[in-house]
Amino acid sequence: MYGDKKYNNLNYYLREKFGEKVYKLSIDAGFTCPNRDGKISTKGCIFCNERGAGDFTGNRGDSIYKQAKDQIEMIKKKSDAKKYIIYFQNFTNTYDTPEKLEELYNTALRIENVVGISIATRADCLSDGVIDILRKLNDKTELWIEIGLQTVNDITAVKINRGYNLDIFEKRYNELKKYNIKVVIHLIANLLEETKYDFLKSIEYISSKKVFGLKIHMLYITKDSPLFKYYTEKPFYIMNMNEYSDLIVESLKILDKEIVIHRLTGDPNQENLFLPEWTLNKKGVLNLINKKINQYL
Repeated sequence: MYGDKKYNNLNYYLREKFGEKVYKLSIDAGFTCPNRDGKISTKGCIFCNERGAGDFTGNRGDSIYKQAKDQIEMIKKKSDAKKYIIYFQNFTNTYDTPEKLEELYNTALRIENVVGISIATRADCLSDGVIDILRKLNDKTELWIEIGLQTVNDITAVKINRGYNLDIFEKRYNELKKYNIKVVIHLIANLLEETKYDFLKSIEYISSKKVFGLKIHMLYITKDSPLFKYYTEKPFYIMNMNEYSDLIVESLKILDKEIVIHRLTGDPNQENLFLPEWTLNKKGVLNLINKKINQYL
């Protein structure tokens, strides 16, 4: 058992490492993405909305310090929180010069009671210079690099306009691993025409790489994303909650037990969500998943 769960979960990992619950502060640091600014494309990934998959972060017009402090104040109303991890979430948070990135990350570390940093990015935005900055950062704090891989299928990657192939991910992942930098992979279930077997192939691949962590999201369609137009023109099958929970259990059965599960479902914005509506019931989804895990894992 990992605390109250049968799988290696983030809460358990953080309590073991820091001796208490650690809270994430989701920050919008004002980045864009090469898949939006024209370097690769201007369309972005097909599922990504105008906030860059960061609907619940702070205000990008505010400083990192203010965003963090505002969230800490909210958290303290509900708990006696003492330790935090800064999560650079919106868009591609290594998409700048190494010098500017180093200054940004060190600014985050100077915020009181911050014990780590998590950086959401793309595999093709991890140059040698950026990795050198991350290597130095990794020597002085808890560091996670979150890569939105989504699928190992290069055909699907083209359909979702990811903008890079699996070979690029492999190269950059191996560089990060060489310096013992922890990597968290994002995978999306039910990507367009992918079957559950396609998703399980992605799980098997990630398991073989022995990454540090994994985030699993159910695909959901927001009204302000290119996926909305794609779906209305070319509808595809969308799993129901029962099918998704079964897929999660199958995934955990084959996943390396050392990999820390950071997330088992997504968190859509109710105002923008088109489908599937059941993803709004996050508590219900997790309860069903945990019930099945206790039965079958």
